[in-house]
Amino acid sequence: MSAEITTGIWTGTTLGPATDDSTFDVHDPATGEIIAEVADATVDDALAALGAAHDAQDAWAATTARHRSVVLADLARAVTTRSEELARVLSREMGKPLREAAAEVANTAEFFRWYAGEAERLPGRYADSPGGQGRILVTRRPVGPCLAITPWNFPLSMAARKIAPALAAGCTVVVKPAAETPLVMLKLGEILARVFSHHEVPEGVVSIVPTTDAAALSAALMADPRLRKVTFTGSTAVGRTLVRQSADLLLRTSMELGGNAPFVVAADADLDAAVNGAVAAKTRNAGQVCVAANRFIVVADVAEEFTARLAERFDALPVGPGTDPETRVGPLVTPEAVARVSALVDAAVAAGARQVTARTRADVPGEGYFYPPTVLADVPCGADVLNTEIFGPVATVSVVGDLEEAIAVANDTDAGLAAYGYSASAAGVEALASRLKAGMVAVNRVNIADVAAPFGGVDQSGFGREGGTEGIEEYLDTRYVALP
Repeated sequence: MSAEITTGIWTGTTLGPATDDSTFDVHDPATGEIIAEVADATVDDALAALGAAHDAQDAWAATTARHRSVVLADLARAVTTRSEELARVLSREMGKPLREAAAEVANTAEFFRWYAGEAERLPGRYADSPGGQGRILVTRRPVGPCLAITPWNFPLSMAARKIAPALAAGCTVVVKPAAETPLVMLKLGEILARVFSHHEVPEGVVSIVPTTDAAALSAALMADPRLRKVTFTGSTAVGRTLVRQSADLLLRTSMELGGNAPFVVAADADLDAAVNGAVAAKTRNAGQVCVAANRFIVVADVAEEFTARLAERFDALPVGPGTDPETRVGPLVTPEAVARVSALVDAAVAAGARQVTARTRADVPGEGYFYPPTVLADVPCGADVLNTEIFGPVATVSVVGDLEEAIAVANDTDAGLAAYGYSASAAGVEALASRLKAGMVAVNRVNIADVAAPFGGVDQSGFGREGGTEGIEEYLDTRYVALP
């Protein structure tokens, strides 16, 4: 298949090539073939995008909340209108099953729709001073131009989760999509340009700069005083680097970083519900999800049955290209991702872990970057697979004596993004809800993300929140005016 040529830098409302005309290849992870060539943005391109954002900032901030709300509502409708096209592009470049891609597109539209409402509800306060010396007026103002660094695993919805609140708050945005998945963001650029043109949005409010040199672009932008905020979704290691770089100019930062989510199954859990939840929490997007269940911690009374049923379900999951409607587990994103997951499993088995599932790599498609859904039992406590964000369709089952021990094991990590737990008793539900250490806890369910809820972690999983009423606060400065 010949490559589609996509000149891929949106600066303002204009799509164009890189300054040096360089491009990079985008691969279909289900086949390994090149499906597109995308313009490879240079530092000069990124700085031009920031310049456009800076030039547009005052004009966009001066627009009324109602105007910003209408623009965001129209973006939601436009995304919905092109949902099938966006889902197919997303599935092709990322590999996720079509039904999951369609769900991501719908979620993208919901972020624009939610923040259309939030744009008209910016917080503020007016009150008499308690001492009687005057009045207190508290307002919010947009922080200014933002850099949004988005991940490859949810390239469309995670971008919308940053762009929508920024626009609602009155901020301009430069988006750096992941090099593995730039195509769906360029499609979103088309939608943004058309909606913005219709509403006479200032040129430069959103720019999209795909690149293979993310470190150089980020460093250059974060050293420029015109930038005022960085929002990042990705690995903890990269997040630490960005936080250090943000210090010189004291940039506002939001960091949604890696996880190591526990999935606790109490002795009194509804095993049908727990197994269904486990399959969903582990195999969605082939396990390439920051909130994916990483460690299944099961009370001994039900561990054998839970493990056997989970392995049976895993072995029955159809593995194949995301564009095949029958597929439930697609490929991993790159060959390096397959090698990494394989190494974690091989090391665990060599150290004494037992593979409960039957399939091996020989049983999944030979072309592309596939890894079989795998369940491991008897994993040694020190194994890397227990202490690393797996980012693949591999479940580890650890057996504990009771719920108290399960919660202690679940909390034995420096990550704190998401946690899951299943119990049928009021006491068990309360213990899981109140004592699991994470920014997000799901009890007797696994669909943890919601546009109306704050998404984010604690400890080494980052800080700041996206989504909900809390999400827009990340793009607002607080301003106090003393009145007589």
